[in-house]
Amino acid sequence: MTRKENAMKFGYFTLSDNAYRDNQRPANQFVSEIVDQAVYAEQVGLHSVWIGEHHFSTLGVLSCPDLALAHIAARTARIRLAPAVTVLPLHNPIRVAEQWATLDLLSGGRVDFAAGRGYDRREYGPLNVSFEDNQSIFEEGMEVVRRLWSAGTPISHRGGHYAFENVMITPQPVQRPIPAYVGSFSQPSIELAARLGCGLIVAPFAAAISFGGLREVRQLYHASCARHGTRPGRLMCSYFIHFADTAAEENAARARQIRYYRECVIPAFPGDPATAPPSYRYFIGMVERLRSVRPEDLTENSVLIGSPGHIIEVLQRVQEAGFDEVILYFNVGLKPHAQVKDEMARFMTDVAPAFA
Repeated sequence: MTRKENAMKFGYFTLSDNAYRDNQRPANQFVSEIVDQAVYAEQVGLHSVWIGEHHFSTLGVLSCPDLALAHIAARTARIRLAPAVTVLPLHNPIRVAEQWATLDLLSGGRVDFAAGRGYDRREYGPLNVSFEDNQSIFEEGMEVVRRLWSAGTPISHRGGHYAFENVMITPQPVQRPIPAYVGSFSQPSIELAARLGCGLIVAPFAAAISFGGLREVRQLYHASCARHGTRPGRLMCSYFIHFADTAAEENAARARQIRYYRECVIPAFPGDPATAPPSYRYFIGMVERLRSVRPEDLTENSVLIGSPGHIIEVLQRVQEAGFDEVILYFNVGLKPHAQVKDEMARFMTDVAPAFA
């Protein structure tokens, strides 16, 4: 590989967080801003765009990342296009395979596919899907999607949640296979990624709480791949990012981040021991920490805050831990649209060259 191929890559990431008290920003306006930011991401040289899926304005307001990314694909030529993540248990896996194969065709083979089971019970009820059973639904659905993408002839499937006979999707994806990732907060998700030969996406704050850090996640993932006899895929992580050149700017950034945790994340996470399913018990500790988080508690385990030099130092440690790409959450916490674009451009000018 050349040095350029080995360089750590950077992407744009959003969960379309808009569930703030007294928020005057309409959901439709924010979705339009996200599309504009995603197109701008290619203009400034970012490698990828990752758009989250949320329903019913619980945490975020963008419910159809596939449609948003199809629109973005038509306005771009190079940037990779990905969900962050498809909440797979909420969808029929045959339709998921068809939708993302179609986008891969329309975009000229630019899709990266990432899936998870989500964490917000409020998104499951109206769609009549069992939140308690979503681990097994997710695992089976992920296997079905990847089989449909790789099959050149009709396949059949009979499982615990899905059953069909003689199905082959059209169109077929351009990429064989479409790069696939599992979004992980827990060891079962790491095990699934290893078993299926998928890449892995983690949040550093969850990695620190559950496993000790990013380096420990990499070790666990590689050990799991060895146990399952699969080749490790790419490792990715997400980071919130705020440039701050003065103490006042840093204080404002920390306050913005804490507001996001308290008003958007805590209501969405399954933090009640009386109602959290066994497969979500690890979230209880996360919620307790977030309830009591103080501005000084925001460390490099969760957020990039400060000067370009400081951000470079943190990302160098991420690279040394064995991660291939970092997707950056620029537009968190009601950050103004113009400021988001300014910070995207500044990242590519003042930070990214250190990793070229």
